[in-house]
Parts: sequence; C-alpha cells; structure tokens
Amino acid sequence: MPMTDQPQNTSFPPPGVSVLPMVNWGGLRALYVKEVRRFFKVQLQTVWAPAITTLLYLVIFTVALGRGGREVMGHPFASFIAPGLIVMGMMQNAFANASFSLLAGKMQGTIIDYLMPPLSTGEVIAALVGASISRAILVGFAVWLVMIAWPGVNVIPVHFWAVAWFGVMGAALLSFLGLLTSIWADKFDHAAAVTNFVVAPLSLLSGTFYSVDSLHAGFQAASHANPFFYVISGFRYGFLGDADSPILTGAIVLLAVNIALGWLSYVLLAKGWKVKS
Repeated sequence: MPMTDQPQNTSFPPPGVSVLPMVNWGGLRALYVKEVRRFFKVQLQTVWAPAITTLLYLVIFTVALGRGGREVMGHPFASFIAPGLIVMGMMQNAFANASFSLLAGKMQGTIIDYLMPPLSTGEVIAALVGASISRAILVGFAVWLVMIAWPGVNVIPVHFWAVAWFGVMGAALLSFLGLLTSIWADKFDHAAAVTNFVVAPLSLLSGTFYSVDSLHAGFQAASHANPFFYVISGFRYGFLGDADSPILTGAIVLLAVNIALGWLSYVLLAKGWKVKS
C-alpha cells in the first residue's frame, strides 16, 4: 500500500507548533497547590503557632507599657500596636515560607523538581510567591481572630482597601526577599542569618510598638528609609484611620520595591545563579 494511503495521526500538532499556551496555568496551579499543601499539612506549626506567638507579644507589651490608659496617636496602646503585630506576623511567615522551598530542594537534591517541569521562570516565581502570600493571609486571619476576642483591643477595619493593599504588599515584599534568600543561600544557617540580622531588626524598628513621630529627626529619617515602616503604617491606617506616614507615598514605595525585587528574582532565577550550578 502506498505511503500516502497510510492513516494520518492527527493527535499531535505539526512540528514547530507550540503545545502549551502562553501561560501554563495547569502547571502553575499544580506548583502553587503543592506549596500550599506543604505548609498546610503542618498548619498547627505554620499558621496557629505564629498566631499564639503574636498574641503573647500583645499581652507582654500591653501589660508592660499599656497600663494607666496610655494612648498613642489618640488610640489605646493595645489597639495601636495590634495591627502592626498582625502584619508583622504575616511578613515573617511569608519570608519563612518563601525562603524554604528552593533552599530545601538544593540541600536535599530535589531542586530538579522545580527546574525540569515545563514552567517558565515567571510561572515558578508566581507559584512560590503566591503560596507564601497565601500563608501570610492565613496567619493574619488567625491572628485577627484571636485579637478580635481579646478585651480592650479594637481590630475592626475602617479602610478595608488599605488593610488589603498593605497586607498583600508587605507579604509580597517578604516573599520576594525570602525567594532571593533561598536562591543565594547554600544552607539553612544562611537563611537564619537573614532572618536574624535583616528581617527581625527591620520588623522591630518599623514603628510597630511606637509612633515614629515621637523619635528624633535622625531616627525618623532612618525609619522612612525602612520599607517595613510603610507596611506597618499603612496597615495600621486601615484599622485606625490614622498613620504616621503619607499613605499614597507608602503605597507607591512598596509597589516600586516589590517590582524591583521581583525583577531581581526573575533575573537570578532565569540565569540559574547558585541554583543550576
């Protein structure tokens, strides 16, 4: 029988025709779900434990500094520090989640699971950062649930858009920082060093427990150079309606910083720096 009479296989596209669409939504969703399931399997440790730790911060600081009807910016001290504690817990857990995946893959020899699937660099970053933001939101919601029942604390939002924007921007900021850490680090000690010497100091010096307006001019300038400060101030504005920084300026600064960190993450991961070598 002539070759032309053979039945043609039409189940595959012609050579040179792309099989996957512009965005591999299925693969992106699979990686995102994998990362969410990874931390959700131990939710007692990754979600609820941070909520209890944050509540302890609230108890300690209100007992130590909030007695006698002390107010900050015209609000009870407990209500003043509560929003900052919520978003601080969100940011720290976003960093912890994002700094784990690629680093664990490098140390355990499973990094190939992130590099071999038909996912672009942008899709890998979107899945990892999206999962970290999801963990941050769950932690923030858990902390908020605990605080809303705590006597003397008002955590009812008055500007929900500010809560959503600065919460997501803060979580994204630490997610990108965590991703960069996991790309750079060769062992868990490196990630712990970034946590102890970068994330923790910037968090504690961001105005969570005090108003920046009460500081010396030099310390105020240093605070305004800290992107964590804009997250805390903007998030607090969403609950109290007052802030010690221009809200629009803070929103733009955080967006610009996240774009810069996202671009840097994309460049380093695309080149395979300390990942493919």
